[in-house]
Amino acid sequence: MTRNVVVTGGGTGIGYEVARRFAEVGEQVVIVGRRRAVLEEAAATLGPQVTPLVCDLADPDAVEAALAELPERVDVLVNNAGSRETVIGAGPHALLARWRGDFERNVLTVVMLTESIRDRITPGSGRVVTISSIAALRGAGSYGAAKASLHAWNHFLAAQLGTSGITANIVAPGTVAGTEFFGPRLDEAEVSRRAARTLLGRIGETGEVAAAVHFLASPEAGFITGEILHCNGGELLGR
Repeated sequence: MTRNVVVTGGGTGIGYEVARRFAEVGEQVVIVGRRRAVLEEAAATLGPQVTPLVCDLADPDAVEAALAELPERVDVLVNNAGSRETVIGAGPHALLARWRGDFERNVLTVVMLTESIRDRITPGSGRVVTISSIAALRGAGSYGAAKASLHAWNHFLAAQLGTSGITANIVAPGTVAGTEFFGPRLDEAEVSRRAARTLLGRIGETGEVAAAVHFLASPEAGFITGEILHCNGGELLGR
């Protein structure tokens, strides 16, 4: 049976590769994000099995409105959308904006969508896979704290969904090329520095993270839940 897959942040980077993998094996995929042009271009490239859905997941009204366009049955939910707050400056106002921004964009976006479609996730075989980050274990201030919050929430979610035969897992990537996350910061010198921190001597590729997601969403991973799958080339051990 063809599965219905929802991938947030599916227009670029890791989310795009995740959507591509599911589409290539015949699944029906909805990619969700804020930028219409980016989503429509990705869907056009990936083929007719991929549908774009514009939604700001940090806006509860937008999430509620999007429910009518999401599948009535969701077999796989991939929570990939997230970003790092760029507010800089000193003082409590800048500090609050930075911490609140990272929490809203990386935690509340995930929780609001997941809880909103929780009753649609297929009992017995449904999969929820959430993208975290090595920052959750290495630190990284407000961004790392936000991603670490997802780990605690996922344990709760796995317990809640487990009685229905639905799994909930985390994939935590390290430094990955081909995303918008780092922007111009990931120049040649920074790539070399980050690669040297890994045990494999290189940074990752988006397709490698997508492969980890695809495995956790597969029938073969049906007895794995509440787990964190690290995908960082040993960067965590090489710290």
